[in-house]
Amino acid sequence: MSAAPLCPARLTLNAEGVPYSETYRDVYHARQGGAAQARHVFLAGNGLPERWRTQRLFVILETGFGLGLNFLVTWAAWKKAGAPCSLHFVTLEAHPFSAADLAKAHSAILEHNEELTALAASLRENWPMLTPGLHRVALESGRLTLTLAFGDARQTLRRLVLAADALYLDGFSPAKNPELWSKDICRGLARAAAPGATLATWTVAGAVREALAAVEFDLEKRPGFAGKREMLVGRYRSRKPQRFLEVARARQKVLVIGAGVAGSSAAFALARRGWQVTVLEARAAPGEGASGNLAGMMRPLPSADDNPLARLTRAGFFAAIRHLKTLEALGAPARWNTTGVLHVARDSAQEAAQQKIERLQFPPEFARYVDKETARAILGWPVLRGGWFFPHGGWVSPPTLCRANLAAFAENVRLRTHAPVAALNFLETSEGALWQALDAHGGIMADAPFLLMASGVAATRFSPFAFLPQRAARGQVTWLPARELPALHCLVCGSSGYLVPPVDGIQVAGASFHLEEETEAGYALRAEDARENLGKLAALLPGFAPENWQTRAFPGRAGFRPTSLDRLPMAGALPLSGKTARTRTSSRYPPSWPGLFCLLGYGSRGIVWSALMAEFLASRMNGEPLPLEYDLAAAIAPERFMRGAN
Repeated sequence: MSAAPLCPARLTLNAEGVPYSETYRDVYHARQGGAAQARHVFLAGNGLPERWRTQRLFVILETGFGLGLNFLVTWAAWKKAGAPCSLHFVTLEAHPFSAADLAKAHSAILEHNEELTALAASLRENWPMLTPGLHRVALESGRLTLTLAFGDARQTLRRLVLAADALYLDGFSPAKNPELWSKDICRGLARAAAPGATLATWTVAGAVREALAAVEFDLEKRPGFAGKREMLVGRYRSRKPQRFLEVARARQKVLVIGAGVAGSSAAFALARRGWQVTVLEARAAPGEGASGNLAGMMRPLPSADDNPLARLTRAGFFAAIRHLKTLEALGAPARWNTTGVLHVARDSAQEAAQQKIERLQFPPEFARYVDKETARAILGWPVLRGGWFFPHGGWVSPPTLCRANLAAFAENVRLRTHAPVAALNFLETSEGALWQALDAHGGIMADAPFLLMASGVAATRFSPFAFLPQRAARGQVTWLPARELPALHCLVCGSSGYLVPPVDGIQVAGASFHLEEETEAGYALRAEDARENLGKLAALLPGFAPENWQTRAFPGRAGFRPTSLDRLPMAGALPLSGKTARTRTSSRYPPSWPGLFCLLGYGSRGIVWSALMAEFLASRMNGEPLPLEYDLAAAIAPERFMRGAN
């Protein structure tokens, strides 16, 4: 299901200086103060902060982010309580404000509250571009996570995958925005609630109480805030089973096979959560396989219908940029540069299709169509047609990303190189599942209750992964001396190749794509592939390629990328292909191997996929809300290739 274009909110203040919605003809908070209202209604109404002291992880779901006051007040209370647990705050917002409008509103309503003012500034620094979908922001060293679900709540709520411990029901008045208080919304809240979840809201409207009671919430009225006589609290009495793989803290140990961008990113995400991670890498150093190129492209891939590939690359693009900035903040930076990316149309038909991106009403700082004259000015070189421009796109050095991922939380990561895994062994012990990695002589290299396969093209050599339709694609890039070429202003790509601006005096042109099995001989450079890359470059940028490129020899690099049949990653638990292991029951997931997961099939999009897929898998393994909507999680699930097979 494609996402509808966003319609951002516009800041308006009423005569009393209170933020006001022209769309719904209602205020964003009580005249007496949104912060005080949040403490009385939502914190006290849900028994917070007392309940935080007894849980490892606490999840709050909010309907209506607005100016973020409920979140800021919750953040401040959590910090004051000593941050006793990891906190996830998931919030719905159909009409998000721009960062600039948030700044104006916060200045007006928080001027006498230094604590909230400081938190609000941090929130705005991390504020995402206003595009549909889920945007995840990690704060407080990853112990506080804000997930913003931008879009119509009637669609986004049923796509969320989480088990909320507390619900903040805070929207405009039921009389003025009835859609947010409908029976469908209440059913969605029940689906998202954990057993025993609490709720609180300032409204006691009869229709709201009736809809909540119908989905198994026990309700009671309490004294309201300021001039409002009553408010509503409730508890979810349903005993439905949990929908998540819960992990005991004592067994938060994982074995990761592969230290490329997939495996190292997963190691980062799990180590940040306190997991003990052992990484086994067959080569001499991280990022020497398919992740070994000098520089790779970072950009989304939009479509007029906003299909799953477009939504996943958009989410992955944002996640990649956030992750790179996080590494910098942690003192473990990778090499990257937001040069901008220009995607030139291959022909007039594709150019016409690219123009349809305007229907999605993306902010221009994310993506926009530009004609060929504008494209030429952006690039600094003539092009035959216009195309898409991504101002925040650019390049990343994959080997430096791999090393940074493993260094950021080095105290929780053990890396072993020159450690090729020959086989896997599964045991049922008195403490649960145990996975062993074996060497060529059958010796145990390492073991853990959880195993994550991220070894790229080698994965299907191991029996649990053999059913996956992953293919090896040989790709070769060509290195061109920057001193012989004009200086382009940004990275340029198209259906006929790409060119990365100078990195260490080299411009990377690529890349060939040939489906073939991985062999040692396949890593040798091929002159015909170099000519293919330069031919693509000549078609993409007429007159740009070096002189005599048809007959000259150029250096480069070859590698084998793991690709899936549908061009989407394979991320999640490994489904059982037979009755050879104990099954587990879940309302969301099919029976799977206990503790066995994979991150595979990234193809040529390892940079765009890696941070998002790692966060997705770490969230699932840790029992947290997922950073992807349910339909996208299903689109990347390994079991999609088994559906209908039995």
